[in-house]
Amino acid sequence: MENNQLFIGLDIGTTKIVAMIGELNEYDKLKIIGIGKSKSLGVHRGVVNNITQTIQSIQLAIEEAELNSKQKIDKVVVGIAGQHIRSLQHSDYITRENSDQVITEDDVEKLISHVYKLVMLPGEEIIHVLPQDYKVDGQGEIKEPIGMFGSRVEASFHVVVGQVSSIKNIARCVKSAGIDFDGITLEPLASADAVLSREEKEAGVALIDIGGGTTDLAIFKDGIIRHTAVIPFGGNIITEDIKEGCSIIEKQAELLKVKFGSAWPGENKENEIVSIPGLRGRDPKEITLKNLSKIINARVIEIIEQVYMEIKNYGHDQQKKKLIAGIVLTGGGSQLKHLKQCVELVTGMDTRLGQPNEHLAGNNSIEISNPTFATAVGLVMNSMNKRKNKNLENREEEVKSESQENKDINLSDSNNKNSVFEKFTEKIKTFLENAE
Repeated sequence: MENNQLFIGLDIGTTKIVAMIGELNEYDKLKIIGIGKSKSLGVHRGVVNNITQTIQSIQLAIEEAELNSKQKIDKVVVGIAGQHIRSLQHSDYITRENSDQVITEDDVEKLISHVYKLVMLPGEEIIHVLPQDYKVDGQGEIKEPIGMFGSRVEASFHVVVGQVSSIKNIARCVKSAGIDFDGITLEPLASADAVLSREEKEAGVALIDIGGGTTDLAIFKDGIIRHTAVIPFGGNIITEDIKEGCSIIEKQAELLKVKFGSAWPGENKENEIVSIPGLRGRDPKEITLKNLSKIINARVIEIIEQVYMEIKNYGHDQQKKKLIAGIVLTGGGSQLKHLKQCVELVTGMDTRLGQPNEHLAGNNSIEISNPTFATAVGLVMNSMNKRKNKNLENREEEVKSESQENKDINLSDSNNKNSVFEKFTEKIKTFLENAE
């Protein structure tokens, strides 16, 4: 099989690095044919803090994926997240010289390029500009202005900002591991692609991706991404609390959390005890499960409250912005026992666990449906969609001759969305050229 038929995602997380390879089956559905994962040793809260260790971890994950799939990996779509990511809302407008002609894709591009010129803090760069809705000559709530008449085009944007140095460090690690870039995307957006349905995105939904180092939030309404945020706490900080609270080593704390941990203290009886082996001949340590769940509950509540504050900042309390589909939890940290009930208690919103097999072919292994792989599956889907868009554009070029106007109207929406994303990818790729 030619490599251009393979779709590959690389999720560089705080606790693990996952390389995932997918291909289309005979029914044109995405099938995962190889996974490689390794312990992430050089990443802290989504930010690279040890280049050498990160390169080694990436190479291990890539080698395992190649071994499983018997395919060679040459380029990947990489996810970026981390505590350096922040977002803001911004409105801008352009005045068109000739209002007798319809608004074109070039006008929208011009408006978007205005936003890229915003002055950021030192070391920060705009990495994503997502149009929310448009106004044409004062008429609001327009989703797609292309093809309309008007002289003044306004839009509100969701702008995602990140540290240039953090992105360049990830770029350097990937290139040093001997892999090329096929593209780059925000991890919360990738996770959303993997676990959310179109209906949920239309109705309004908050995706909470609980990773090892960070908790990522992506809010959708009317099919459009409305808000993103990165909370600098994840599953690792819960492990840290258990380690401190029970005076045990980190390995034991992680095992306790995964095997016996619960976010709901009420379910454990006082006499339920687990025994931890002592260090170097010392007596075993006895820990009550009630105390363990109290430690976990305190930190979980703190994380959920921070996420809920972001949901309220978006405007969930307003009738027009209400998230009817509630909350979807995903990521490794979402598997904590009774977390769903805890989230519902704090937010009062319907909650479900999101598994990344929503859009995959039915014959994938059970392992892939684990929420831990949501971002990696989303990145593979992103790679597939990019390739499909590219093929579509190539076909359009070939059929350019007849019914030009009809084609413009039919394809303007997908082209516009794609060009915004392509612009973002190209911007990052220029970073990468200089990342050596």
